[in-house]
Amino acid sequence: MKKIELLAPAGSMEKMKMAFLYGADACYLGGTAFGLRANAKNFDLEEISQACEYAHERGKRVYVTVNIMAHNEDLMGLEEYLRGLYAARVDA
Repeated sequence: MKKIELLAPAGSMEKMKMAFLYGADACYLGGTAFGLRANAKNFDLEEISQACEYAHERGKRVYVTVNIMAHNEDLMGLEEYLRGLYAARVDA
């Protein structure tokens, strides 16, 4: 039987650390681009990289939302952003 994954939201590095401390297996977070909550305080690529490093050192995972309702003109820069997420080693 597969283990159920406990996934928690993380609006900041501090909140992510607390989620892991209290048993989360993974956290999802929003970036500063290509998210529905773009006006919220989200993680930039450097912070995402730091979050992934912190999580991976503890055997945890980081998922990043890319969930805008886009028109073609909204997709400018998406490929570079996704490459940045890949370089940061996000899990999904």
